[in-house]
Amino acid sequence: MNPHLRDVAIPNDWDRRGLPGWSYHSDALLELEKEHVFRNHWQIVGHVCDIPDAGDYLTMDVVGERALIVRGKDGVVRGFNNMCRHRGSRVVADSQGNCKNALVCPFHGWVYNLDGTLRGAARPRSFPDLDKTEFGLMPLDLEVWMGFIFVRFRNGGPQPSVAELMKPIEPEFSHYNAADMVPSWGIWTQKTPVNWKSVRDVDNEGYHVAMAHPALQDLYGATYFDEPFINGVSRSFATYNPHAGRRWSVKNYVKIAPEPTHLPDYLKKAWVYYGIFPNAVISVMPESVQFYQEFPLSTGETLLRGAIYRYRDESREQAAARYLSFRIDRDTMAEDVQLSVWSNESMLSEAFEGFYLSDLEYGVRTHHDHLRKMLPVLGLETAPEEKDMWNLNDALRSRS
Repeated sequence: MNPHLRDVAIPNDWDRRGLPGWSYHSDALLELEKEHVFRNHWQIVGHVCDIPDAGDYLTMDVVGERALIVRGKDGVVRGFNNMCRHRGSRVVADSQGNCKNALVCPFHGWVYNLDGTLRGAARPRSFPDLDKTEFGLMPLDLEVWMGFIFVRFRNGGPQPSVAELMKPIEPEFSHYNAADMVPSWGIWTQKTPVNWKSVRDVDNEGYHVAMAHPALQDLYGATYFDEPFINGVSRSFATYNPHAGRRWSVKNYVKIAPEPTHLPDYLKKAWVYYGIFPNAVISVMPESVQFYQEFPLSTGETLLRGAIYRYRDESREQAAARYLSFRIDRDTMAEDVQLSVWSNESMLSEAFEGFYLSDLEYGVRTHHDHLRKMLPVLGLETAPEEKDMWNLNDALRSRS
């Protein structure tokens, strides 16, 4: 089978420039990104296996918003703003846990049912006109796709449903039975001292693999290729090199990793990465599935977040392969962080004249094009005044 899902011809005369350097260090632009890129696009919170039982919950605090995912007594997974309707306190304070039969606000003791409806306020006589229906938790758009839980903080954003968005990759991804997987080591977070776009720029191309990632180059460098972002989804694909094994982790991974019988032949020795605009990746290996994403904390600091999931009945060989692939990924992430720091800091220099992208970096350009569509102010090579950023972007949006 052809490992390409979409045979995309790279134009001969495409614009090889990236985003302007000012866009990586503008506080005003960051506020636009939070509103028009992060809050109104689908974001992965976790997987249904992170909340297997009634009362289990998962939270995510990003870009000034607080998501609360709860499994109800009826087994349904629901999403809410983690915000009490009384005074705005967090309803739950931990990142993950179980609330048994109800959600109780730690501030004044308002009690919510697991379906988000208000059960009652503490000292109810002090609220003679309280409408319990009106004061339930505020729901979030939520969709479960192949086990992954997606939410959207602004209803009716520019993307279609997750099912529609992911339709191009669903036939391939469905082979992994990801909905039936279980957690490996839980959800992890890490901070890195760069703009979030610098993280994504590094991840959206494989041109740097040969030079910067010796373990990945050893494992699959000869076969790796990228497919660009089309309608919000990209894909990268690679299979193990015939003579992989110059590095310890790679040698043992290739030796130990089983070839799952439920995967078609072209996926049995493949690592595949699916990019989801604006800031997430779901990646698959024969022994595991994972997601990772980045969220801006400031113009110069980014929160990395993700998790690895394994087969429920994994063998010892699968478990060992999962650990070794984690080691390879861990080293790759550290290498990418350093690369993104160097690239990000250069944009503060007057000597920086912008990107000049290779055909192998066309994925970077297509991600930037998606961003420009959301934020047309990114088409300006010279930085606007910070105070004018929001109004200028609105004006440009109204013309497009």
